[in-house]
Amino acid sequence: MLEVIKAGPQTTVQDLGRFGARHLGVCRAGAMDGLALGIANRLVGNPADAAALEITLPPACFRFLRAGQLALAGADCQALLDGEPVWPGWRVAFRAGQMLQLQAPRFGMRAYLALDGGIQAPAVMGSASTDLLAGFGGLDGRALRDGDRLALGPARPPAPRLGVWLPRPGSQIRVCPGPELKRLSKQAQERFWREPWQLTPNSNRMGYRLAGPALTAGETVDMLSHGVLPGLIQLPPDGQPIVLMADAQATGGYPRLGMVIEADLWQLGQARLGSQLHFIPTDPDGARQALRLQQRYQHRIERLLNAN
Repeated sequence: MLEVIKAGPQTTVQDLGRFGARHLGVCRAGAMDGLALGIANRLVGNPADAAALEITLPPACFRFLRAGQLALAGADCQALLDGEPVWPGWRVAFRAGQMLQLQAPRFGMRAYLALDGGIQAPAVMGSASTDLLAGFGGLDGRALRDGDRLALGPARPPAPRLGVWLPRPGSQIRVCPGPELKRLSKQAQERFWREPWQLTPNSNRMGYRLAGPALTAGETVDMLSHGVLPGLIQLPPDGQPIVLMADAQATGGYPRLGMVIEADLWQLGQARLGSQLHFIPTDPDGARQALRLQQRYQHRIERLLNAN
């Protein structure tokens, strides 16, 4: 088992998400940085979508009650295993009784801890991910607390220490223009692409609220309720955009300014509160090409691990 010594502000059990239930009003949930979770899982021999821990803004501390292997990815949290450094992107062996400590991250927002065998949590609608709003998945549908214990799957045979290169998040986020963007005034459209947008403290797994020059419509925009997905950029009446994230609701009614491409969602998941984002226009072909490049990177990691 894994024992939680210090849970930190928000540590949850997550996999890659709950798909196929939005028509029932159920959000996707899952890792905010799915790329990091998948890499950490692959390093310890798990399927990419195995359940792991998403650790938001440590410090946090965990004790291992069996021997095995771990991998961290995402934010660099200056991790220590009984005082010895553990670098993101490396597979590291641990012994029963050892403790892993994570400090405030050097960069990024969320660290992902994968353990060989994966975290054993009941699947709800096909996923072990924690849905904090609905209160199911993970451990009793909530963030972890000090003293919690989590069951782990069977340990895998020992494997050599191995590391992979991890990309670092940036501030440039590629966006496909949305259907209502052209209904903003010309000046507002230019500001949307030109101005930096600050990630405000009033942001969470459901949505990121941005601050910048207020955007105004050049005409009245009356919207019917419509389906929404993570990555959608909405414009509420105050003119300050909202980017929907992993725990986003299933429907919305605000004008749709754009859609963050799937290949850049992981960068949003690592954006720090107070940081600035810059939206870069692209098109569906550019979005597909970016996703192919990301998948090619993940396949290279798989080949490297299979060779070792």
